Amino acid sequence: MDFDDAYANAAYIPDADRYPIRWANEAEMFRKQMVGEGRAQIGVPYDQGPRNALDLFLPKHKAKGVMVFVHGGYWLKFGRSDFSYFAAGGVARGWAVAVPSYDLCPQVRISDITRQISNAVSLAANMVAGPIHITGHSAGGHLSARMTSPGVLPTGIAGRVKRAVPISPVSDLRPLRKTVMNQHFQMTQEDAIAESPALHPKPAVETRVWVGEQERPVFLDQARWLSKAWSAPIKIAPELHHFNVINGLTDPDSDLMSDILD
Repeated sequence: MDFDDAYANAAYIPDADRYPIRWANEAEMFRKQMVGEGRAQIGVPYDQGPRNALDLFLPKHKAKGVMVFVHGGYWLKFGRSDFSYFAAGGVARGWAVAVPSYDLCPQVRISDITRQISNAVSLAANMVAGPIHITGHSAGGHLSARMTSPGVLPTGIAGRVKRAVPISPVSDLRPLRKTVMNQHFQMTQEDAIAESPALHPKPAVETRVWVGEQERPVFLDQARWLSKAWSAPIKIAPELHHFNVINGLTDPDSDLMSDILD
């Protein structure tokens, strides 16, 4: 198998380069609206680095809890300001939504990013009372799944996490060691095993896995591996690929939002 080709998403999505541009434009408009309504806290630091901050978007009334959305990008690119609009569905349902950034490889290792997201979830939990539901896409799907592992979140915070919904997650990192991206990740076999949710015991947190029907075969495999390892239900969303599988996050009435928050 050519692992670089197998894990190349954009090469197999028509007009793939337009998606990040649209995400960023929609994110900017959403932030402006929410800031104008006094329902956004932008760039709240959870650690010392310039990327170690989250944006918190608030519903019109008291929040039912906090949903955390962790963005993807193979731990190599993007930030919270590219994905603000994907908080819209959760906010419309009456939840606060936290969207963190994190440091990127090769400046840090994937295990460092896991610790950073743990700190971000802890901050969001301290800002908003009630249950915590965690979701994320692609690399963010990996990170959202990692938050359910024992010891990753502080005990008091972990007890409030009621559901995790990894979307198109990378659940077994070992194949990525065979890609050129590992020049940036610098993962050893031991690193990959330690950071692979599908190789860890089933967590106590209720988990539901999502993936697009038209995704690359390896991403369908990755989702199925996690579903099988954790005996978690899996949704293979018809006609969706790796970039539009998250569109449901903007629609409060979507099946994806129901799986995350209902």
